[in-house]
Amino acid sequence: MGNNGRRFCKMFMAAAGLMALSIPVTAHHSVTAEFDTSKSFSVSGTITKLEWVNPHVYIYVDAKDDKGDVTPYSFESGPPGNLRRTGVLKTMFTVGDVVTIDAEVAKDGSKHLGHLKAVHFADGHTIIFGNGSDTESK
Repeated sequence: MGNNGRRFCKMFMAAAGLMALSIPVTAHHSVTAEFDTSKSFSVSGTITKLEWVNPHVYIYVDAKDDKGDVTPYSFESGPPGNLRRTGVLKTMFTVGDVVTIDAEVAKDGSKHLGHLKAVHFADGHTIIFGNGSDTESK
């Protein structure tokens, strides 16, 4: 193989490597793939668990109905890095906090799953979740 052949092979391998690195980025789904952003619901309850890991943050809440029956809910948000860059940290949430959560419904009909829009705390402050990257604390 001559110099041109080796050069072509190196360029081809470099291009293939770059394409392989981009696959995880393009494989990530958008919010609208899983959730109906035109439909929302609210749930009041107690935070029971936090999963602050990539690729999504999850907040788990137990909600009681009028009869005292408990229904567990899970709420998804964007990745921890996006939340941290917008000023939202795991330390802002504590297991045992009583909250009201506004969320977008799951497209697959899962009744106890939602995409976080806002978390309202008993003391009156609210954390608003945007499109997965813009989040603000009030």
